[in-house]
Amino acid sequence: MRDEDQGHRPANLPDDALCYMPATEALSRFRDRSLSPVELMHAVIARAEATEPRINAITYRHFDEAMDQARKAEARYARGGRVRPLEGLPVAIKDESYIKGRPTSNGSLILKDHVADHTSPVNERILRAGAIVHARTATPEFSCAGYCWSRLWGVTRNPWNPDFTPGGSSGGSGAVLAAGSAMLATGSDIGGSIRIPASITGTVGYKPPYGRNPEEPPFNLDFYCHNGPMARTVRDAILLQNVMAGPHPQDIASLRPRLRLPMEMRPIKGWKIAFSMDLGLFEVDQEVRRNTLAALDVFRSLGAIVEEVDLNWPPDALEAGLTYLRHIFGAFLGQLLDDHAADLTDYARAFAEAGVKSKATDFVRSLETAGRMYATLGPILERYDLLICPTTALPAVPASYNQCGGGVTINGKDVDPMLGWVMTTPFNTLSRCPVLSVPSGRASSGVPTGIQLVGRTYCDADVFRAGLAYEAAVGGWFGGAAARPAL
Repeated sequence: MRDEDQGHRPANLPDDALCYMPATEALSRFRDRSLSPVELMHAVIARAEATEPRINAITYRHFDEAMDQARKAEARYARGGRVRPLEGLPVAIKDESYIKGRPTSNGSLILKDHVADHTSPVNERILRAGAIVHARTATPEFSCAGYCWSRLWGVTRNPWNPDFTPGGSSGGSGAVLAAGSAMLATGSDIGGSIRIPASITGTVGYKPPYGRNPEEPPFNLDFYCHNGPMARTVRDAILLQNVMAGPHPQDIASLRPRLRLPMEMRPIKGWKIAFSMDLGLFEVDQEVRRNTLAALDVFRSLGAIVEEVDLNWPPDALEAGLTYLRHIFGAFLGQLLDDHAADLTDYARAFAEAGVKSKATDFVRSLETAGRMYATLGPILERYDLLICPTTALPAVPASYNQCGGGVTINGKDVDPMLGWVMTTPFNTLSRCPVLSVPSGRASSGVPTGIQLVGRTYCDADVFRAGLAYEAAVGGWFGGAAARPAL
């Protein structure tokens, strides 16, 4: 950071308040000149430098270039006139997608020297909208775990309690948001990789319906796979989602027309909301149950009718999701085994080996199970405006947890070590349903918990309408020192 930037401090706000300011408020302050992009970038970078030794959520740092870009954004605001939707905002990009000329590692030793030769569609849109990418965020190797560590980058820790993971695979994105070292962040979700870290870090994460946001080949054709926004407020998630969404000439699966979500929505009084504590599939921790029930009471206070439902899903519903992931994603990674098996983490190698062994008949059975699941959920969502359930069945696993070497126990019962402790994958199976994860409280460990707001297929606005109402009722998150990690 340049010496002349060291003196940039806003006159009316301490750095901590700046770092946790909603992105929408920062943009408003940029426009009325009560805050400069340079002042905000300085505060966010200082926060990152102070917190990174403890949480290790950032892979590549682009701080000096970010300060240069912040000065250019400051000049644009000074000239007046029209500015771009994310002009001057520090946005962290998951170290999985590409920015031309910049390194992208996917958390893998295999790609430690890789420099991208193109920019991914969603990153292209974020950059064109004026965002400043000051940091890339950590992932497990090739994003194939619900926690966040790799041989290349080490262990990423939860800002709320560093003994625990911030979740995965977009764990670094959730961690930098919770730590105050980014205003917005990107995630990708193939089995829960946006919603898991959103829940565990107390942030907001959105899995859009399949095709809403563009993806790169070949995973644009994998209907479990979604790019989406992560933020500290629901409005900030809408802000980034509106930039990311829409058809793209490189993605045949991207939807027309482009959907633009409003920032203000009507109340949900009179809504009928279905809830399931365990989806009929999961063992759920008692603290997660407690916080979920409290969140449901908030929806009742908003005038919604909340009723428990039985989804009657087949007992192999979770296994069907795992089967699909192995057959597509696992087989994709299996191409690395001949030349790079020794370079892989044990969890990525095991996933790739399972993918190579997968059969087409296994894949077809997973599709048949998906059909049976929607045969019951679809009619429920015709009768109800929304389905609510926990995001994770356990607040979090330890930061160094390894699904290859240890199990997970909930209420004294062993669950699947890969995804049995999270409740997200069924909604990748049912990928056309939009899902928003919002905080529901904190566990005794200090780790946050979350709930999923599941909407009817392609009804994105419904989950955001419910999320905005809920956020307003609880007073939001990260609003003061007591509501922020003690880093």
